[in-house]
Amino acid sequence: MKKLVAVLILGLLTLVGCAERRNSASSGGAAATGHATGAKAESIDRLNDSAQVLKELTNAPDNGIPNEVLAKAKCVAVVPSMIKGGFVFGGQHGRGVATCRTNNGWSAPAFFTMTGGSWGAQIGAEAVDVVMLVMNDQGMKDLLSSKFKLGAAASVAAGPVGREATANTDLSMKSGILTYSRARGLFAGLDLNGAVVQQDDESQDAFYGKDVTFGRVLQGGVSTPADAQPFLASVRESFHEARHQDAAERP
Repeated sequence: MKKLVAVLILGLLTLVGCAERRNSASSGGAAATGHATGAKAESIDRLNDSAQVLKELTNAPDNGIPNEVLAKAKCVAVVPSMIKGGFVFGGQHGRGVATCRTNNGWSAPAFFTMTGGSWGAQIGAEAVDVVMLVMNDQGMKDLLSSKFKLGAAASVAAGPVGREATANTDLSMKSGILTYSRARGLFAGLDLNGAVVQQDDESQDAFYGKDVTFGRVLQGGVSTPADAQPFLASVRESFHEARHQDAAERP
């Protein structure tokens, strides 16, 4: 029975892929222009969704991301609605956006994809919001490389939340990247070990209208477009308030 379901799913995906290729081939040059426009619109939607996710995860009253963690983070990467699911072989895929601290404030956003697999018997799919905080120089170096694997080049761990922060923050800070995930409004564990993070060339080119590298954007070498301001405003608000409160709470 399981084999039959797997074959049916594979056949359906194959038919969808063929239909998409036929539509693409029949549209010609006009489709290419429309695709670029659609890619930019998707990038803007991703920025706005990421701003909302970050705001909600940092403002959760009892189990949000601790101010001490936010205050020390060097970069933040958000994946709104990462898809996790599958039949027998699980999979994870999402498209996100990242920004890093620079001497002049937060960098313009860089677009990336995150894809990973897991092993185990599981059926169904679930959308999960993910926030990743880069906590040290090694983690930042990995992020700037445009492609790396979590848990290999970059050490990754689930970040402390709420009142657990006092006991767990020192241990967690040793990880290059701390992760936070939320499903259906509640914090949820998500194993990102083995997931590959790499530059989303399609979204990057569409948003900036030119070829710019992941590292150049995150190091502050690209001006911030107006469409990115709501996302960066959310980052500045969350991280500025965290630094201010963290400093006030220190003896």
